[in-house]
Amino acid sequence: MGPWRCLLLLPLLAPALRAQQQQFMEYVERRITLLEERISQWHDQSSRYSTELRDFKNQVLGMLEAAEKEREAMRAEAEGAAVRVDRLEREVDYLETQNPAPPCVEVDETLMDKQVATAKQRKNEKYTKLTDCSDTIASVRAMKILKRFGSSSGLWTKDAAGSSEKIYVFDGTANDTVYVFPRMREFTLFSATRKAARIKLPYPWVGTGHLVYDGHLYYIRQQGLSFQVIKFNLANKTVVDSSVFPAEEQIPVFGLSPSTYIEVSADEEGLWAIYATKEDEKNMCLAKLDPASLDIEQMWDTPCPRENAEGAFVVCGALHVVYNTRLPSRARVQCVFDVSGTLAPEDASLVYFPKRYGSHASLKYSPRERQIYAWDDGYQIIYRMEMKKKLEV
Repeated sequence: MGPWRCLLLLPLLAPALRAQQQQFMEYVERRITLLEERISQWHDQSSRYSTELRDFKNQVLGMLEAAEKEREAMRAEAEGAAVRVDRLEREVDYLETQNPAPPCVEVDETLMDKQVATAKQRKNEKYTKLTDCSDTIASVRAMKILKRFGSSSGLWTKDAAGSSEKIYVFDGTANDTVYVFPRMREFTLFSATRKAARIKLPYPWVGTGHLVYDGHLYYIRQQGLSFQVIKFNLANKTVVDSSVFPAEEQIPVFGLSPSTYIEVSADEEGLWAIYATKEDEKNMCLAKLDPASLDIEQMWDTPCPRENAEGAFVVCGALHVVYNTRLPSRARVQCVFDVSGTLAPEDASLVYFPKRYGSHASLKYSPRERQIYAWDDGYQIIYRMEMKKKLEV
């Protein structure tokens, strides 16, 4: 086709080209308009979401402020409850101390002289056994360290005669408040005394030679140069009886426990008292006590020395004295004195305790459990004993 023909067709094609161009522009404008509508819609949604997010944030902040106020209120209520509990404990302690007037325990010199004379008459007499118990300690079968509680010296025990599971704790060598835990579990798990009941005694104790026996506490009180055995009823918190111990010029019974002048012990035969006097200051003395009247039924001089002794207990009528050294080593039962004469000292087993922290401040034998509750430098320990017949040792 020649050029002249193309020139002839241009006027005919121009309207078609303009129509196509117009359609294309309209299409582009529609697309742009649709895109603008979508952008506007996204902008509206974004603004709405931002508003909702801001409202949610304000709502959360309000809830956090309310929760903080509630937490402060609950803490204030808890502190108020703790104050009320402490006040209640003080009131309970106060009520427990409001005991009836205890019986007079002043020293009657005439009565004391009579008791001393009677005791001397009964000294070293032949002992009539009350039971057929013929066991003695063969060895320490097991040891269990429960916890560390209180000061380096003290005493913990159960009732040596009753069936109660209560734990009685005497912290220190001079105090007037006994802690009572309902069971071994509470004493083991809780270190604070808040879980324990408190018994306020009418007189402070001295030493670590006390005993819980058949619902009563037998503890030692010092009045001047004399020592008294106080019988305290644990049920009604009253002093039932008291007695001046009929021994003259008493001295500490254990060389390694200078604060203990009388050790009250229990065994299958009943109550015993271990003590020492200047009359024979090298060795210990032993006395049989009447639990009801606190009278001395009989007294013995023993061959067991006080030097390096840290504690003692009675098993089936035989005194067992535990020795150590001032530089702590293995404690051992090195002297046995049988009041019935069944067990000769040379036939007794030499019983060793495992080496622990220091010197035992107290050793309380439980005849119904055949184990010893020990206090060693603030640690509470249980020794389970292996027993044998005296004639088989």
